[in-house]
Amino acid sequence: MKKILNRLIQHDVLSKKESREILVNISEGKYNPSQIAAFLTVYMMRSITVEELEGFRDALLDLCLSVDFSDYNTIDLCGTGGDGKDTFNISTLSSFVTAGAGAHVTKHGNYGVSSVSGSSNVMEYLGIKFSNDKDFLKRSMDEAGMCVLHAPLFHPAMKNVAPIRRELGVKTFFNMLGPMVNPAFPKNQLVGVFNLELARMYGYLYQKGNKNFTILHALDGYDEISLTGPTKTITNLTETMLTPADFGVAAHTQQDIYGGDSVEASAKIFVDVISGKGTAPQNNVVCANAGMAIATVKGLSPKEGFEQAKESLLSGKALEKLKKLQELSK
Repeated sequence: MKKILNRLIQHDVLSKKESREILVNISEGKYNPSQIAAFLTVYMMRSITVEELEGFRDALLDLCLSVDFSDYNTIDLCGTGGDGKDTFNISTLSSFVTAGAGAHVTKHGNYGVSSVSGSSNVMEYLGIKFSNDKDFLKRSMDEAGMCVLHAPLFHPAMKNVAPIRRELGVKTFFNMLGPMVNPAFPKNQLVGVFNLELARMYGYLYQKGNKNFTILHALDGYDEISLTGPTKTITNLTETMLTPADFGVAAHTQQDIYGGDSVEASAKIFVDVISGKGTAPQNNVVCANAGMAIATVKGLSPKEGFEQAKESLLSGKALEKLKKLQELSK
């Protein structure tokens, strides 16, 4: 690792093969915590290259405990996090709304590292069981239309990194990797990223595969559609800008989608929204993101997806999915 760190300090970059090997070595405990922390810090100081990101991704996918949902046309809704915006759990709520609209969801998530409440924090608070038992996950998929894949249970390679990420408490390149390493290998992906450079890298890497995808980045910094302004979208077929008007709604302020300063506050907003008691901005932002996921799976326009999402949320179908997962978790 000393050689690698010296190279990186001299602004050298790693090849895809080297990146993959380093992550495998980290997973095998070949480096000490200080070396891993220094390695992570390098990528806070400079941009990651496409080859490095691809190598890290390939290592995590090779080492993960995979789950086979190839019989289902699944989608994951996952943001990189790290946008520093402390919104409520929009992509997690959107996952239930998407499932309520009839699309199968494999929701990959983790505890918040650089945010107050990550997807797993709020799911755990609401009594959702985390499991890598394939029978339980298949039952969840069959009965609730979705399953929750808590990242640490599927990525044993990360056990040496998790405590360091927690102690650092800032975004690292593992934020960038999260959406790319879903152990169910979903055929469809809605992914939000925290900057335009990363959106381009994701677009490049996903174009090389056979995934049906939509990448989102709100121009004011959110890793999802925020409806506070325009959002850049990149799909298999096109690049475009989406505005609140494309969903038939008005823009709102950043304060309207703030998630509070604790897991409890985020969970309260979560329950309010999914129970049909959310504010108009909260409902709209959830339905815009779920709508894009539905549109990605079903080949619809953003507005058509948004309408299906709204129906799922306001009819109580999304809430039924949550209750079913809670019931299965007992």
